[in-house]
Amino acid sequence: MERAANKSFNFLLRFVQTIYNLCIVRSWYMQKYLKGTLMSRHTIYPLVILLLAGTLSAQMWVQNDLIFNPSGIPSLPFSQPRFADLDDDGDLDLILGSISKPPRYFENHGTSTNPRFQPGDNIFSAISELDCEVAVFVDLDGDDDLDAVTGGYTGLQLYDNHGGKSAPAFTKKEGAFTGVSAGINPVPHFADLDGDNDFDLVLGYSESGAVKYYENQGTADSAAFNANGVETWFDVGLYAYPYFSDLDSDGDYDLLVGRDGYGFHYYRNNGNQFSWAWIDSDVHFNGLGQSTYWNSPSLIDLNGDGKQDLVHGTASGPLRYYRNTGSLDQPSWLEVTSLFGGVLDVGGASTPIFIDFDGDGDVDMLSGSTLGSIKYFENIGTRYNAAWKADHTRFSSIDHSIYAAVTAGDLNGDGLIDLVVGDLSGNLFYHPNSGSGFPYDASMFSDINVGGFAAPKLYDMDMDSDLDLIVGHENGEISYYENTGSSALPVWTHDPNMFSGIDVGSNATMTFGYVDNNANLDMITGDLFRELQFFSFEGGIWVEKTDMVSDLTVGQNATPALVDLDGDTDIDLAVGNYDGTFNYFENTTVVGIRETPALPARATLHNAFPNPFNPSTQIGFSVTQTGQISVKIYDLSGRQIKELLSSELAAGEYSLEWDGTDTKGHGMTAGVYLVVLSDGHNYQTQKITYLK
Repeated sequence: MERAANKSFNFLLRFVQTIYNLCIVRSWYMQKYLKGTLMSRHTIYPLVILLLAGTLSAQMWVQNDLIFNPSGIPSLPFSQPRFADLDDDGDLDLILGSISKPPRYFENHGTSTNPRFQPGDNIFSAISELDCEVAVFVDLDGDDDLDAVTGGYTGLQLYDNHGGKSAPAFTKKEGAFTGVSAGINPVPHFADLDGDNDFDLVLGYSESGAVKYYENQGTADSAAFNANGVETWFDVGLYAYPYFSDLDSDGDYDLLVGRDGYGFHYYRNNGNQFSWAWIDSDVHFNGLGQSTYWNSPSLIDLNGDGKQDLVHGTASGPLRYYRNTGSLDQPSWLEVTSLFGGVLDVGGASTPIFIDFDGDGDVDMLSGSTLGSIKYFENIGTRYNAAWKADHTRFSSIDHSIYAAVTAGDLNGDGLIDLVVGDLSGNLFYHPNSGSGFPYDASMFSDINVGGFAAPKLYDMDMDSDLDLIVGHENGEISYYENTGSSALPVWTHDPNMFSGIDVGSNATMTFGYVDNNANLDMITGDLFRELQFFSFEGGIWVEKTDMVSDLTVGQNATPALVDLDGDTDIDLAVGNYDGTFNYFENTTVVGIRETPALPARATLHNAFPNPFNPSTQIGFSVTQTGQISVKIYDLSGRQIKELLSSELAAGEYSLEWDGTDTKGHGMTAGVYLVVLSDGHNYQTQKITYLK
């Protein structure tokens, strides 16, 4: 395996991580200093659905993160949301910055009064990750399109829009801010503060927390900023996030500032549009941002009622949205969770496992986290349609060293689910379930230490009706401890041969199950380097199947877990990551694709719209020659859900509606479905996503 090279710098990596982790103990959010699909809307192939009988590959997995993130807006560490009409359609689109990747663009597929954000084109491909943790959009050259001004590790940068108002494309313009001493990770915003019809700059500073104003020394057609026009306005501590908005609609700009800390600083302009006079008016935002940290705000009108609403990013990632239900002078804030909410995020280093913890017939999820606490998400849906409710207080008494990983099972034969926790130290910690709590029992694993980043799993490897112990560790290897005792009184015997020769590089994690419909036990491993590997236990040895998961895109410190969350009897794949969120890949092993003869098409399937959809979507198609046409809906297991049409049609354009129900009118679960059109010669397929 091509991971031996990773070993050569593993010691250096551990040193860096150890120093970093010491900082985390003091303040987890110091990771600020580290730098570390949905499918195409319309895909047409000549296809036919059938049961699989042959070899599987990575194409068996279909990513559908909506099961852990109903809004579709990702949770990115130190998120910084900004809004602009980048496609010139009269509504605001979302641009989401963070510390982990270049900005992401989410096009508003709704309206100016009822937004609905979906991933858009990769219009920021030319923007460097080091240049951009946040991006704001302003016309600095008077050409009537929006340019991008970014703040990041390299300071303040200008990306000129050479594409136009409705099809932006950005090119870096060197030297645009040479007169501005911006430092590392500045946060810019723009407004005409002095009434001279050009855009002035306000800049938030990272190390000092200062908010500085730079007057535009140029013109509306050629902006220029330098030290001649700089003023220091405020100091909010560390990491100032300024944002201009006329919150009270009095014709001048007010200033809201997020920071390294809870809450916000709000400065109301009691001057006018030509001359500012700042009054501290924090009372307008009392209570907001008190449960989150490093809040980066935007004030925009998202529902078209003439009042500015608040959307802010957080250190942990999820966006928070508050609608102003009060007045312009006296805002009152109502949190709205439907637009951006619902994303599962443990704050960092998610390590999911699934078990029916509450005994209600569906699986719940537990996860470790960066700070060593255990997170619990109760499945309040069903085994066919998971829905999650956080109840972390159930395990609040468990708190170990940083980078905790958890596994669960009954280790003392009392019928209750116990927990085993590993952490950065390489130790294992046993927490038996007493019925009222999870006390620590130091005797169970007192002689086991795997050297660092212990990631335990409990699984009956030898099929003798008791749980064995498997532990991944920092050096990329996996240790196996067979339970040679009993299900009520385990005795752990180290077997060095079970995983001999397997080395995933660093920070090994693993999960077990029967994935590919044969009699061999399968194992999927994760590692530090955003990789998954698939192994099948054949003839007493683990054999790697390099094509099974190689195409899946996962995060740093990938932690896989096999689980059936859609009740279709095959095992799906959930993956945790360093950011603290979760990805989900549906197993489509019973769906196959076979090419049909390339005969002339009598009908063509068009884009379903909207897609994703709720409550219904329109499925359009055209017919070029009279003939028998059928349109059917299938789930990803190949089961027919509904027949929308089976009839002889004349040439023409047609449209059908699907409202997410089956043949009996029962509502389907949220997820990905297949539209299959047949004209008697060819089959055409399109994936559509049903939201709830």
